[in-house]
Amino acid sequence: MSVPDSPPSASAGGGPRRVSNWNLPNAITVIRILLAPLFVWMLLADDGQDGWLRWAAAALFILAIATDGVDGALARRNGLVTDLGKLLDPIADKVLTGGALIALSILGELPWWVTIVILVREVGITVYRFVVIRQGVIAASRGGKIKTVVQSVAISFALVPLWTVLGDWIFWVNGVLMTLAVILTVVTGADYLWQAWKGRRAKRAAL
Repeated sequence: MSVPDSPPSASAGGGPRRVSNWNLPNAITVIRILLAPLFVWMLLADDGQDGWLRWAAAALFILAIATDGVDGALARRNGLVTDLGKLLDPIADKVLTGGALIALSILGELPWWVTIVILVREVGITVYRFVVIRQGVIAASRGGKIKTVVQSVAISFALVPLWTVLGDWIFWVNGVLMTLAVILTVVTGADYLWQAWKGRRAKRAAL
């Protein structure tokens, strides 16, 4: 539910209505986090054999990552956007994508440097979000959302063993997608830090 802040809904008494953190969009986000260990276990249990466990793991990842749009849409449509949701949503994405990247590297299908670059950026930004949480939850930027989509597509292609059906040329497609994901990860990470630095500088100048 990485969405911009929306104005609080009015209650029956005319004042702002407090949105409970215990709502359906947040529950979907939590389920996405809980599915990550199962997906990683299935992928590693297949051990690169491209059997039914590999296909099932890929399908579970795609299903879980697709719910990112579902919970966000539900939250916006029903006025259920919460700070907890905006905080948990990027964490859920990082748990899923991080687990997939690490598992693919363990299986020898993805260079470790790719996994490390992406994880350093994602973990670093997440830690920064927690450090400045008292100043307000920072929602994902448009560039960050595009990065997340490209990462999800690249990882999905890497997970689904399409090479067993379409041939080895699909590895070239996977390589292009993953390269694009890495570039966007680095660029948006640098932009995030730059914008954060400018924001803090502006606040200090206003004091």
